[in-house]
Amino acid sequence: MDDKAPKGTKSRIRANVIVTNALTIAYFVFALFPVFWILLLSLKPDEQLFTTYFVFDPTLENYKTVLGLSGGPSGIPFARFFVNCLVISFGAVAIALVVGVPAAYAAARWKFRGSESLLFTLLSFRFAPELTVIIPLYVIYQKLGLFDSYVGMIWVYQLIALPFVVWILRSYFQDLSPELEQSALLDGYTRVRAFFLVVAPLVRPGIAAVSLISFIFTWNNFVFPLILTASDAQTVTVGSLSFLGGNKPNYNFTAAAALIAAIPPLILAFSIQRYLVRGLSFGAVKG
Repeated sequence: MDDKAPKGTKSRIRANVIVTNALTIAYFVFALFPVFWILLLSLKPDEQLFTTYFVFDPTLENYKTVLGLSGGPSGIPFARFFVNCLVISFGAVAIALVVGVPAAYAAARWKFRGSESLLFTLLSFRFAPELTVIIPLYVIYQKLGLFDSYVGMIWVYQLIALPFVVWILRSYFQDLSPELEQSALLDGYTRVRAFFLVVAPLVRPGIAAVSLISFIFTWNNFVFPLILTASDAQTVTVGSLSFLGGNKPNYNFTAAAALIAAIPPLILAFSIQRYLVRGLSFGAVKG
């Protein structure tokens, strides 16, 4: 059909394709240029930081300094901040799954008066501005001794992870037919055993996807660790800015710290793709 199309139509189609590809490439360059610029900054030595743009002598000393493998400008324990972030994020996601998976199953199977309002209230914790709760939380944490602690940060990160887990997994459980549990109950299973042996394995892709996305959200959070930590439980999102203090802002160290901090979310982002495909297609075919 393309061979029989008028020559003018072919030209317009070809021009549209060229324009579309050019705009796509332009947007791709625009979106990735900040990342490319941070990469350049992270490889620049101090003496060429402000005197060069694209041509300089690249070095990995900035990464060694940030990780504490060589003498740093002020002894900032970035490696400890990185470990803190791993412990807090994994701990928050683990607790959110332990609480949120059964809660999502219950929300999908049992309805009662006010259940939708209760779920909406839970969801509002996720989308409400963090600054609306940070001051009361700061006062409470100071009173309870949770300020700058793993327990305090894992607890407050539930405001990010738990609502997301409950709402997303609820839709997965709703796509499952209740006849699956009824058949298991007729076979002598208890409700708990039917949940763990019959229902939960069927939504495993959804559990994997929501846990990985929750980890990325908790890892990237900035407001909570900025206000509720000092040094012991500080995370990489706040610790990366420590290199900007002092008389001389170390932009190259900050850029190196930012790229190191981006490694776990990037790894999870790549590993989540197959789970997301399976999760989005889950329940598409019923019967």
